Amino acid sequence: MTKKRVLLGLVVVVIVGVVVVTALGRSRGDDGLPVEVAAVGRSTVVQTVTATGKIQPMVQVNISADVSAKIIRLGVDEGDWVEKGTMLVELDRERYVAEVESQEANLSAAQAQANLARENMVKAQKDYERSRQLFDRSLESQASLDTMYASAEVEKARYQSTQDQVEQAKAAVRQARDSLSKTTIYSPMAGTISMLNKEVGEIALGSQFQEDVIMVVSNLQGMEALVDVDENDIVLVSVGDAATIEVDALPDVKFKGEVTEIANSAKISGQGSSDQKTEFEVKIAVLDPGTLLRPGMTASAEVVTEVREGCVSVPIQSVTVRTMEQLGVGKEAGEKEDGTARFLPDDEGFVEVVWVVDSGKASARQVSTGIQSDTHIEVVEGLVENEQVVVGSYRAISRDLQDGAAVRVGGGDEPRGREG
Repeated sequence: MTKKRVLLGLVVVVIVGVVVVTALGRSRGDDGLPVEVAAVGRSTVVQTVTATGKIQPMVQVNISADVSAKIIRLGVDEGDWVEKGTMLVELDRERYVAEVESQEANLSAAQAQANLARENMVKAQKDYERSRQLFDRSLESQASLDTMYASAEVEKARYQSTQDQVEQAKAAVRQARDSLSKTTIYSPMAGTISMLNKEVGEIALGSQFQEDVIMVVSNLQGMEALVDVDENDIVLVSVGDAATIEVDALPDVKFKGEVTEIANSAKISGQGSSDQKTEFEVKIAVLDPGTLLRPGMTASAEVVTEVREGCVSVPIQSVTVRTMEQLGVGKEAGEKEDGTARFLPDDEGFVEVVWVVDSGKASARQVSTGIQSDTHIEVVEGLVENEQVVVGSYRAISRDLQDGAAVRVGGGDEPRGREG
């Protein structure tokens, strides 16, 4: 009984196997693997690089205080337009007024000491001259003459010292007056107060300690997008490249732009983790900013890095990479009619190919490619116009097709999405 069950099970397995094989044979048909093809044509291929970032003014100045004091007056509100030289901030100046008065008093005292030292120097010089005259007439001893000379030299040196003290006092006065003048801050440019960080009564820290931005003055008539470009794409971007900028807050508006600056140093985020990214900051001038853009808006940019007009191109999915074994030609590449090798693998053993259909068979054709857009890729060498290449399915292109395999065309022969 057990033996009959085993035989029955084997029969069932064989029947299932026959059904599966028959179904696979019917699915492919006697005409071969079903594929879709398109004719090789010429089109314009536009290579682009996308990046995200934010909108910012091309020119903006952070306003901070050079001296530390309490803010006693703000001459503007956020959003105000200011001209160059407009008073922006007034700080408490009492301490700096007192410092000026103190230094001016020190200067007066130093000048008085200098005047006294000058008089003493003149007197000592006259005493020495009289002593020398007496010495010449043998009425004064050499010792007395030497004493008078030494006294004159001492007074001369003391006077010079007081002169130096006067200069130091003058410098202290200039410094105190400069600090006093910095308690009132004026706008260095015409623009809009795009950010106001302080209120009356708060302390403004002097910039010699740290950056303490009171407000930001921006020229909103000139805007730019500051975006981060991946390290793999930055080599494609050049100053002067055209760009299209979209802003999240303005979904129906596209702005034209131009790359004006590319950072030389990378910006690394998530260093040491699996999320580490290496990017470069790129500035893109907005050529038609209008009045809707605001600093800090999230933006995305599509930079046109290269354009090929009228080049031989195919849909990007048509190009695949295979090893010699995967092509079904073994380790030896075979030869063309002229005796040259059909395939020349790269250093890693891969060949970049497209599948050309002719007389119901798919033939692997090695190609050299150039730039690519989102939909098409330029074929520099290996194809000519009107040849039929396989554009689908993806599984057939990337895995199932082998060199010389029979195929059955299941799609149209017109190229799809010709414009790159």
